[in-house]
Amino acid sequence: MIADNLHIIRQEIQESCALVSRNSEEVTLVAVTKSVGTPEAEELIQHGVVDIAENRVDLMLEKQSQLAKYTDVRWHLIGNLQRRKVKNIINQIDYFHALDSLRLAEEIQKRAEKRINCFIEVNVSGEETKHGIQPDELDQFILSLQELTNVYIVGLMTMAPLDATENEIRQIFKALKQLQESIKKLEYAHAPCTELSMGMSQDFTIAVEEGATFVRVGTALFKEGRD
Repeated sequence: MIADNLHIIRQEIQESCALVSRNSEEVTLVAVTKSVGTPEAEELIQHGVVDIAENRVDLMLEKQSQLAKYTDVRWHLIGNLQRRKVKNIINQIDYFHALDSLRLAEEIQKRAEKRINCFIEVNVSGEETKHGIQPDELDQFILSLQELTNVYIVGLMTMAPLDATENEIRQIFKALKQLQESIKKLEYAHAPCTELSMGMSQDFTIAVEEGATFVRVGTALFKEGRD
């Protein structure tokens, strides 16, 4: 089942790229394994998936210890991170997708023993329940990170509301793309901002069409009878 779903998802990414004349190699599939155990994550790795994501620190540490023999895996923390837990996880990950405050960035700077690839979470949709930097505060926020040598801003991240229409989803993803391009043009050494982390199981094909370079897919990988 997992192998079949993975094949379909990769095919859908290729088709979405073709629609907008993109190279599918520009898009990284990040497998979100928060809802499954280590055996399922291992099966994905054995089928060539090298990017694995968790949204909780404890679950990530558990899977990492059990899958330590797979040294090529790149680990992505995609959930919001409490400052008190930074010291437990920050040196165990390759990408952090939810940087949303200066205080969190300062804690990462304090605890990190290496440069951490970070996506700034941007609340494009304006939902009150969502974390993230407001779009009009993004420029100032990125400037405030300039002296934090262990915080490397590779790109921006956002999530569309679960009940959004396709048109609303596209507008949110287009807006993030425009923000990403505007930051990239500034050519900050600490924030090249070349990447876009957006799109999940229900909307990753739209995200790819709108410029996503990282898509975070979980449910679609493990759902029975997907076609």
